[in-house]
Amino acid sequence: MKSSWSDSKAREVVDRLAERGVPEDIALRVYTTRLLGQDPRLVLHGGGNTSVKTSATDILGEEHDVLCVKGSGWDMAYMEPEGLPAVKLQPLLRLRRLDRLSDEELVNFERSNLMDSSAPTPSIETLLHALLPHKFVDHTHSTAILSLTNQPNGEELCREVFRRRAGIVPYVKAGFDLAKKAAAVFEEAPQVEALILLKHGVFTFGDSAHQAYERMIEMVTLVEERLKAGRRSVFPGASLPRVVLPAAEVAPVIRGAFTLRDEAAFDGNGRFILEFRTSPGILSYVNGEELRRYSQAGVATPDHTIRTKSWPLILPTPTDGSIVELKKAVREAVEEFEKRYHAYFQRHNSRQPQPKMELDPLPRVVLIPGLGLFGAGRNARDATIVADIAESTMETVTDAEAIGTFESASEADLFDMEYWSLEQAKLGKSLGKPFAGCVALVTGGGGAIGAATAEAFAREGAEVAVLDIDVDRAREVCRRIGGAALALRCDVTEESSVRGAFDAVCHRFGGVDVVVSNAGAAWQGEIADVPTHVLRKSFELNFFAHQSVAQNAVRVMRAQGNGGTLLFNVSKQAINPGPGFGPYGLPKAATLLLVRQYALEHGADGIRANAVNADRVRGGLLTPEMISARANARGVSERQYMEGNLLGKEVTPRDVAQAFVHQALEVKTTANVTTVDGGNIAAILR
Repeated sequence: MKSSWSDSKAREVVDRLAERGVPEDIALRVYTTRLLGQDPRLVLHGGGNTSVKTSATDILGEEHDVLCVKGSGWDMAYMEPEGLPAVKLQPLLRLRRLDRLSDEELVNFERSNLMDSSAPTPSIETLLHALLPHKFVDHTHSTAILSLTNQPNGEELCREVFRRRAGIVPYVKAGFDLAKKAAAVFEEAPQVEALILLKHGVFTFGDSAHQAYERMIEMVTLVEERLKAGRRSVFPGASLPRVVLPAAEVAPVIRGAFTLRDEAAFDGNGRFILEFRTSPGILSYVNGEELRRYSQAGVATPDHTIRTKSWPLILPTPTDGSIVELKKAVREAVEEFEKRYHAYFQRHNSRQPQPKMELDPLPRVVLIPGLGLFGAGRNARDATIVADIAESTMETVTDAEAIGTFESASEADLFDMEYWSLEQAKLGKSLGKPFAGCVALVTGGGGAIGAATAEAFAREGAEVAVLDIDVDRAREVCRRIGGAALALRCDVTEESSVRGAFDAVCHRFGGVDVVVSNAGAAWQGEIADVPTHVLRKSFELNFFAHQSVAQNAVRVMRAQGNGGTLLFNVSKQAINPGPGFGPYGLPKAATLLLVRQYALEHGADGIRANAVNADRVRGGLLTPEMISARANARGVSERQYMEGNLLGKEVTPRDVAQAFVHQALEVKTTANVTTVDGGNIAAILR
């Protein structure tokens, strides 16, 4: 492992933060915390912690020795001074006199000694940082060190590698007991430069931020060198089918089986987002003959259980066969996983002084020989975190198996961490938003109505795919949405382009729940004079494209097996044709019948089909030139024309977007048309 320390960059951080009144020692703490947090071999997604002992003055002008330690919820890779809450040091040191202290009591005590009561809650390992005498203390979950310590003879290997440079601490759950044990180990050999926490990670320390950081790099490098010595080949490959289905076809089947029944959620289903990963290293791991041994041995460090559960789900290799057979195999595997999880919970909950409430029993990591891995989460960010941890675990297990045998913490220890109240708090409360865990796909997403619709679904918690023939417009919409929003170029008049776009969405998110078929264009002309090729072109975009989009949506929704929603932009022309708009209105009228046909034929699949009938939407199909021409033809101003409805109010793209959201939320309504035109008697459905 190479050091990333730079004198010039460290000075830049010190100078930049000095302008905000931040002392140099805290600025350097911020700098090295970021260096550690930006290396996934050391820290993943909020893991690890760092601290610095310094002084601070309170509102009365009294100076206190304080420990500035990473606050809960802060990611080391993006550390700022605000993420290092200052806790009075002397009260923390006095805690060591106690024989016992619960986690809740510890957290409450630490918060009661914050210099700023509004600061984030200090790390659960705050007391351990406090009891070590050094000014700077660093803690990571190095994958290399986990490979070394997660062995039946892990302690022996650590003494071989570190000799007298590090103290060895047996596995103890983070908190009061670990802090006291680590301090005792250090005091037995105060010359050590690090503490190795078996099956947990490593602490290094020093008088300067630079020294503590360099010691971390040195300790990890020592282990990396040991992992290279006497290394044997691992994971002899199993015999696998020659033809394996692609991830885009397999993902919806898995996603459909990962469903929590919850009437408060969209369609009564608590859905998951999937993240797919594959690489030569991943394939070597999942294709191994002994996959069911080493993959089920547990996690790299107990902290991971809250994200990944204690073991992954293994599925059979999906071959080119019936989708019905694949769904049956996946659902049976998930049911077996759930049974195993229920037994695991009952086995360990029975020994708890205060019984726990069982978490959902669904897997979070899926391994598929011949294909790769999937991470599952209630949103795209969580799915990414799970996949990152799973991939990191594979690296840890691979290195461990190369020099010995991977051995995780005990099942009881894993349960204690998974059901640890302080760890559960990190995941936050319920998702709250109606489309959390759902995937919404919008065609014509770069236009005014499409963009407003994509943004509306994103605001309500959906992961959004924005499809447009102009991918730059789609990217701009996704930039505004942020998060994991996906921009794709798609020509909806080309069946292969539509199929490719749906496959890309399934590959990225695992499937599709809501499809808004919105793309369209308004060709004009007197019907008796319009050229046939113009009419055909309009039908291609305004009818056949909707059919192509709907066919692919149904294909994916059937594979998922938990319903879905088809939404179509049909326009008032489908009901109330205007002169000169036959080339546009005719295919739109056909699309309205298409909506009803899908509602009729796929209600039994739980798939609803509804339409929005909008009129006079600025920025939709009405260009400025069209608005001006229509207003002039009627002898009114442009504003009078746009507000020429019963309510006297202009319809905006956001109004249409809200109608689509409304249609998606009406989970027991299908074959419906919602009119968004401010009131047009001629367009009323009869």
